Amino acid sequence: MKRLGPLDASWLAVESEDTPMHVANLLIFSLPDGAPETFLRDMVSRMKAECEVAEPWCYRLARTGKLGRLLAPAWVVDDKIDLDYHVRHSALPRPGSERELGVLVSRLHSNPLDFSRPLWECHIIEGLENNRFALYTKMHHSMIDGISGVRLMQRVLSTDPGETNMLPPWSVRPQRTRGNKTDREASVPAAFSQAMDALKVQMDMAPHLWDAASRLIQSARHADDELTAPFSGPSSILNGRVTGQRRFATQHYSLDRLKRLAKLGQASLNDVVLYLCGTALRRFLLESDNLPDIPLTAGIPVNVRPADDQGTGTAISFMIASLATNQADPLTRLAQIKVSTHRAKEHLQTLPRSALNQYTMLLMSPYILQLMSGLGGRMRPVFNVTISNVPGPQQALYYEGAKLEAMYPVSLIAHGGALNITCLSYDGSLNFGYTGCRNTLPSMQRLAVYTGEALEELEALLVPPAKKPATKRRTRARKPASD
Repeated sequence: MKRLGPLDASWLAVESEDTPMHVANLLIFSLPDGAPETFLRDMVSRMKAECEVAEPWCYRLARTGKLGRLLAPAWVVDDKIDLDYHVRHSALPRPGSERELGVLVSRLHSNPLDFSRPLWECHIIEGLENNRFALYTKMHHSMIDGISGVRLMQRVLSTDPGETNMLPPWSVRPQRTRGNKTDREASVPAAFSQAMDALKVQMDMAPHLWDAASRLIQSARHADDELTAPFSGPSSILNGRVTGQRRFATQHYSLDRLKRLAKLGQASLNDVVLYLCGTALRRFLLESDNLPDIPLTAGIPVNVRPADDQGTGTAISFMIASLATNQADPLTRLAQIKVSTHRAKEHLQTLPRSALNQYTMLLMSPYILQLMSGLGGRMRPVFNVTISNVPGPQQALYYEGAKLEAMYPVSLIAHGGALNITCLSYDGSLNFGYTGCRNTLPSMQRLAVYTGEALEELEALLVPPAKKPATKRRTRARKPASD
């Protein structure tokens, strides 16, 4: 058995019928030229015929009950995996639109995983218009985070369009790096050793964590402090209780287009992403007369995984920034977002890397406690919306000769946070995945449209007139979007 770390275990602890804690990737491929009618059926048959199942796909919880998941959860290797259950072949009515694909993905993402089995599913979906198909793969967040999920799928794919007889995702072994200590044997001596190591780290890091906590408390006490603290955002319609059904929508933009605006606005790419999301949210809430006077805040996961670390599990820290949704002027909104993210990064950088896991648990503990106690969505939120930006592969990739056209992240939501916006870069584009509660956000696809219009508005303000394109092309939301 292998023990789970505290952060990974916390995703198991907050799992419920209304808050399934799995994340997913939606990959859209174009079929190879001259592909036979049976291309996908044959591909699925080969996938299931591959018997070897690698880590972490072979892991199953040692104790599947709620109490077992709470008390010292650990993984065991399942050597009798039923691939017919985990690997599923579906079809849209031809020609399936991206909206119909979104409806299907919304439904698949609403279904919890079976805790008596390894915590993953893979769905091959054919019938998408323009000679395309999709691959939707979901895993529990206790097994994987956004960065490791992208790296896991990237190892499956090839840069060679001519490569065939490729392994399925669950048969590709992770590349081990020296010093990787994420997995430990779940024995009593190992548990004692791990506890002693953790105690020593806590003692060494205590002064740094105390300083960081004191700084957050100071910012919470002073309204004019530019460091955004937990609980400083308002209660909004995004921050009530959620139900188990999800909506999903997508949008994508040229990465060069966004980087150009970041340069013109003297901002980072992440600042521009936050501006687009904040501007879309401001308009969305204004239309329903639900815009709070206090600016919404974003919880932003920050990757702390080394570049050469191919392990799985969760390796993130966290920062909170203002979305300046109370500002009507777009440039003032962008300026305030820039200041807020700059202060948040400065604050995070005061901590040594060895203290980041402890700081993340410190910052996330109110969020986790809200969910475990049943107070999530019933009190002021730690932050209003989760927005993350995950770097992905920057060259075209293929599977069995089929070109990967787009990658969209499908994330999780919980009580107190009905919306998650995750961005993933791939081959010169930035792909937005909007995951929301079906009941709370009945018209969530409008957010995708408003994000594109916010981009056009920012271009109109920042791009010099002489350099603007002769014909203005309107950005339209790509749909998969919920029905």
